[in-house]
Parts: sequence; structure tokens; C-alpha cells
Amino acid sequence: MADRYVLKVPALKVLQGDKEIYCFAVDGKKLEDFAAVSRIRRDSQKKLQGYQRPEVQSHIRSIRRYLESEGAMLPNAVVLGFDDRVTFEPAVRGGSVSYSIPGELIIPVDESLADEEKPAWLVDGQQRSAAIRDADLAEFPVAAVGFIASQEEQRSQFILVNSTKPLPKGLVYELLPETTAKLPRSYARRQLAAKIMVLLNMGDGPFCGRISSPTSPTGNIKDNSILRMLEHSIYEGSLYQYRNAEDGTGDEEAMLAHLLSFWTAVENLFEDAWNKPPKESRLTHGVGIQAMGYVMDRLTTDVPFDKVNWDKIRITLRRLEKHVAWTSGTWKFSDGQERSWNGLQNTANDVRLLSTHLQALVSK
Repeated sequence: MADRYVLKVPALKVLQGDKEIYCFAVDGKKLEDFAAVSRIRRDSQKKLQGYQRPEVQSHIRSIRRYLESEGAMLPNAVVLGFDDRVTFEPAVRGGSVSYSIPGELIIPVDESLADEEKPAWLVDGQQRSAAIRDADLAEFPVAAVGFIASQEEQRSQFILVNSTKPLPKGLVYELLPETTAKLPRSYARRQLAAKIMVLLNMGDGPFCGRISSPTSPTGNIKDNSILRMLEHSIYEGSLYQYRNAEDGTGDEEAMLAHLLSFWTAVENLFEDAWNKPPKESRLTHGVGIQAMGYVMDRLTTDVPFDKVNWDKIRITLRRLEKHVAWTSGTWKFSDGQERSWNGLQNTANDVRLLSTHLQALVSK
């Protein structure tokens, strides 16, 4: 049988001009008892209703896995738009701050109501609230901010809340190595690669200052290209041997030595192409960086850097000289396909095409 009750939560009313907002905490498991998601749609008169996009299941699953991990924290507040059934009762005031009033927010809950009849709509936080709803947890308190408004006002707030520009990926990649908190799986997987990339960019060697990042704005090799090359090698290639599968860390010194030995040979062999920016060279372009990473993995997987015969590697790489068109000419592939030197793009198909071509040449 559905329950009807009044939910009272300690809250702080904050005055912003003639507007009032309420800051409070609530068990995220209870959110759907009084709040619904306003799905964007057209009614029978073709009038716009609601404002929220559909749930993104992959995003919800990712947040859920994080919530169920040890030490999970959601510091961002969900935003709720209330109708006038929700009220605020101030407590006995103290102090001299006029714009901040402690009290209680009083929310009527009737579990028998349909979504459109509930007294609150989720303006921001639907993916987070869905993840809390699905998580195997007894409760998960969340910070919340609410305001009483019409649906038109809620729609405006929804646009404002969601128009914030996301963090640039380059900034995230540069922050990852210095982050010690538990991260979502996608970031945790990339953390070691990001750390090695920073070491390559900051240290001596062919990548010194060449990788574009917020602290290396003059770099001209895309950070994402380097990360893809490193990530593949760490999980499936020659750097895998240095990785600790138990905790996700790795022997960074050995990884760095391995990479510098190989890429210094590449730099010396293709000096002209290496010193050009990606617009003028397919070697420093994403497609070349990733393809040569595959070559490194083909030639040195399972062999520690101090056991690799680097003289032999340099001789092997010379087999590529007559077949590469890093800065001019034409690529000629074994299937008869031909591309101009700059006809290869940083796409999965072209990376596969070039890496297969180069790996076949060094394997002869």
C-alpha cells in the first residue's frame, strides 16, 4: 500500500534578491518518492512539455559502479524545482546574516501519485539519481538545492545548469596523474598512461615539450594520440610486462626507458619527418604515432628494455625507409590501395591500415 507522509528535512533558505533557494540533504533513495524527471516531449497540441533528455544507461551504470565502490562521494548537488505544495518553516534565528535562514523544508509525499502529480521535478541530476536508485545500497544521502518555480522557470534553470562548458580533455589528462582519489573506471584505466605521457613530455628525449597540453601549449603532437598509443601498449603491448595488474600501477622507470629507447631510434631514423608538425608529417600525426606504437609492440613485446637488442631494432626499422611517405609521395599498400602522403587520417580504419602495413614490413 502506498504511503502518504510529510518529509521534513533541515534546510537553509538563501535569499538571492527576490528569489529564494533551499539547500538541504536528503537520502537519494527517497528522491523518486516526491520528485520526477520532466521528459521533453510534445503534447497532442504539439506544445512543448518537459525539458529533460532520456536516461543514458551507460552513464548510469558507470556512476552506479562508482557509488558501490568504497569511499564514493557525490559532492555536486542535485537541483529540484518545487511547486507551492512545498513549504519552508524558519527556525528561531540567531546571528546577523540576513540572507541565510535556517529552518525546515516540508515536502508532502504521496507514493500513489503519478509522476506529473508529484510536488518536485529534477532540474539537474537525473543520471545521478537514477544511479542511486539502481545501486545496491541501503541509502546514499545527497546534497540538494531546490527552488519553487513554474515549469517555464525550471526549463530556464535546466538550460543554464547544463550550458556550463565541460572541462577540456587535455586538462583532465594532465590532472589525472596527480589524482589519488578513486576514479571512474574509464579515467582509472587511463591514469597510468597519462602519468607516463607527462613524464615523456617533461623529461629529455624525442617527446620533450612536443606533446600539446595546458602546461605545454607549444607542443604540436596531440595528447590523445600519445595516450592511445600508451594505453594500447600498457594493456596489450610491450609495456604490459611492467604493469601491476593487481593495483593498476606500473614500473614507470622501466616503461619510460623502453619508450625512449624505441622512439629515439624512430627520431634518428626519420629525423626530418619527426621535426615537422602533424600538418606537414604523418609521423607526428595521430595516425603515425599510433601505427609506430604498434610497431614497437610487435618488435619488443615480452622483452624487458635492458634485454632488447636495440641495434637489431634500429636495423629492422630501416626496412621501413623505402616504404613510408611521412611528408611526401604516396603510400602503397599490399592490397593495391594507394594514398597520397597526407591522405591518411587519424581514424580507426586508417590507423589499422597503416599499422598493419608497417608491422608486415618489419616482420619480414
